[in-house]
Amino acid sequence: MKDNGLVDFHLHLFSRVYFETLAALSPQPGSVPERLAEVERRLSIQIPPPDLRAHVERWLAEFDLHGVERAAAFASVPEEIPALAQARELSGGRLVPFALVQPAKPESAGRVEALLAQQGFGGVLLFPALHHYRVSDPACAALFQTLNRQRAVAFVHCGEWIVKLRDFLGIARTQDARFADPTDVAPVALANPEATFVIPHFGGGRFEETLALGARCPNVVVDTSSSNSWAAAAGLDLKQVFARALSVFGHERILFGTDSTTFPKGWQRARLDEQRAVLEELGVSAAGRAAILGGNARRILARRC
Repeated sequence: MKDNGLVDFHLHLFSRVYFETLAALSPQPGSVPERLAEVERRLSIQIPPPDLRAHVERWLAEFDLHGVERAAAFASVPEEIPALAQARELSGGRLVPFALVQPAKPESAGRVEALLAQQGFGGVLLFPALHHYRVSDPACAALFQTLNRQRAVAFVHCGEWIVKLRDFLGIARTQDARFADPTDVAPVALANPEATFVIPHFGGGRFEETLALGARCPNVVVDTSSSNSWAAAAGLDLKQVFARALSVFGHERILFGTDSTTFPKGWQRARLDEQRAVLEELGVSAAGRAAILGGNARRILARRC
């Protein structure tokens, strides 16, 4: 049975440009096509065709199969931003693009202003631990002021994370956990109340700090995406994670997401089924479940899209 009104607020488009960009960074021998062939063979990933339309149509077929109305889709490397803009057009707006940027760069604010105003982007994706900056650094202020004016969204990746493809390609891990603290978002969120700040994966292992941030800042929300494997290391199960998140954020500030990425896996239906079962077990009302699974995302996107 299909679900009505689902909005997946965390999906990586992973166009061919993404794979080619990472393959070009690899120190491994061989050409980019040869490295991509190894990725397909060893990781059982289907590299998208050069035709972006075909890739978008494949995602839309997944959405239709599972009742997904829209999805927030990321440009996971800056080089992928034009593909995301095109994907928005090809999907009729069902893919809402978000651009990976480094906010401390002087040109970032102006570029994001144009993406928001002219190309229908919903906001930005930030990886402070990857690019080694604090979101509270004054050098980042202009970007957040732009998001505030446009009432846009900043996804701020915190906690621990790895990218299996980067590891396979031999790209060195440069993440620095000193820049992965969710509480660093607090002064920025408080200074930009019209922007929405999303902490993905319930904080990705920085759960206590994420709860503290949410209690302090009403414009901070969490998304439920990924397998949330960090919870086991923290001595929690998914039901406990949801229960504690609900106690701080309420059902109004939790956004459903899957962190779907590649084919042949496609859209991760199992994550929907698992999360919905937890919400039902916790006794969350039908209205509350509907808000988490789509209503909250629609409300946030309606502020600008």
